[in-house]
Amino acid sequence: MLANKKEFFSGVGLMVAFLVVLVIMFSPVFGGQNGLNYLDGLYNSISKGSAYYIPDLKIKAAKQSGNAITASVVMKDEKQAMETAPLFLKSGAMVNVAGSEIKVSGDLGSILANCLEDSDQMFNNRGEIVKDKYKMDERLSMYNWWMALKALTKDLNKQKKFAETKFIGDINKRAVECSYNYYKVTPENISAKWGLVVFSLVFYVVYTMWYGFAILFMFEGWGLKLEH
Repeated sequence: MLANKKEFFSGVGLMVAFLVVLVIMFSPVFGGQNGLNYLDGLYNSISKGSAYYIPDLKIKAAKQSGNAITASVVMKDEKQAMETAPLFLKSGAMVNVAGSEIKVSGDLGSILANCLEDSDQMFNNRGEIVKDKYKMDERLSMYNWWMALKALTKDLNKQKKFAETKFIGDINKRAVECSYNYYKVTPENISAKWGLVVFSLVFYVVYTMWYGFAILFMFEGWGLKLEH
């Protein structure tokens, strides 16, 4: 027996409506995308507009010009080492590949400048330039940059070049990672989409409470209550 039929069926109605909206959200009715993918793309576009750190990093990288380094860059395997060597060669460095290890000798400023230039092209969705430059998939080039800078940091730490490795880490995180993750995302200014952003945030809160009240009304209408 139901303790309160009106409350129980109010909860059932809320749950049915909740599920109907859920089905719509997971249907490709938002320009061929479901609601979650559409909003994910929207927030990626908005966040990209505030994640362009490359110009500032280029200025700082120029200060590394004339800083000659010799380092051992150990990659995952021989194949990755062969794919990564051109990144350093295009930076004006001397390279010797032996198995998965790349011996690199060159100007750190030039290496970082080349990396930032590739990152800039990718961030601005001009991946074909990077693809033509290295004759390989542009995403693979950026992934190899990320792996190479990590390996370079490891060796330079052994040489106690801590200031250099800290800056290289910043480039990896704020330039290489950003350009890879935001590749082919069109930046949006939040001021142009503020209405949709506010609606999505309010809807998230209301929709969560909607589900909670549906469960609450059904259980209370059924006669189940929390006791202190």
